[in-house]
Amino acid sequence: MPDIKRSKLEKKSVTALADFDHICDLLLAGEIAAIPTETVYGLAADSANGDAVAKIYAAKGRPSFNPLIVHVADIAAAQKLVQWNDRADRLAQSFWPGALTMVIEAKPDNGVASIVTAGLSTLAVRCPAHRVMRAVLERTGLNLAAPSANRSGKLSATSAQHVRRSFGIDAPPILDGGICEQGLESTIIALRGHGWQILRPGPITADMIEACLGEIELPNTGETKIEAPGQLLSHYAPKKPLRLNVDIAEADEFYIAMGSVKCDYNLSLKGDVTQAAAYLFEALHVAEAAQAPKIAISAIPNNGIGMAINDRLKRAAVKD
Repeated sequence: MPDIKRSKLEKKSVTALADFDHICDLLLAGEIAAIPTETVYGLAADSANGDAVAKIYAAKGRPSFNPLIVHVADIAAAQKLVQWNDRADRLAQSFWPGALTMVIEAKPDNGVASIVTAGLSTLAVRCPAHRVMRAVLERTGLNLAAPSANRSGKLSATSAQHVRRSFGIDAPPILDGGICEQGLESTIIALRGHGWQILRPGPITADMIEACLGEIELPNTGETKIEAPGQLLSHYAPKKPLRLNVDIAEADEFYIAMGSVKCDYNLSLKGDVTQAAAYLFEALHVAEAAQAPKIAISAIPNNGIGMAINDRLKRAAVKD
């Protein structure tokens, strides 16, 4: 395929892979492990074990005010953790298992360690669709706190190789489930008493949520309170300068584009934003490892999941 230079990712590409049973035993013993979901790889720990969750924060270098998503096996598990309601049920029936995270008022004494919520009264819950993550949830019986398996603020991992590259010699045990199909973190929606609001765009779009709930999204009030992952101004960042909305790349830039454009990495020859989302982080990992000292990316249509892509790119381009 012309204009596409993608790294060769194999099913068993990481050298020190732990087997499924061993990973489950580690989680039950209060350790952390990297596990694939349909969106990105997650760095998982028992959400009820504060010491285990603290290992996630330490490994990632994640600020303590940034809350985590708890992954559950099904609706019944979520109902034990949060103040479930009719809107949550409609969303879950439509989009779970899948790439939708709901931020809902937490139940008192729900067993989730306080470090998971970063002191908030709400809890972010998601029921993932990936067969490997679902198998781990079933085998362990745990609710797993699992932010993206990468150093905090850096590129998300959509393959086991990306996890290893991000953590280097400090990489956690990895359960290799191949390449993540969707390649972009879940949509996060806050269910408020008088409506709903997207805190992080993702594969489930605002139009899809509106069609499900029959309610229009609440306007953004401009508040900067961190309620969920992915809201930091600088996030998902490569180690090189990133220039956005580029028509013609400069000689020292690794050029990422989509459509019939000559480039170093083509996200989608068809100009399909869903395909572009699936390859976004892989493209940025390839660009980060390339010789060019800078990265440029063409304009991405700001519709559907393209809005989520542009959200990630905007944060990735912010200079610390």
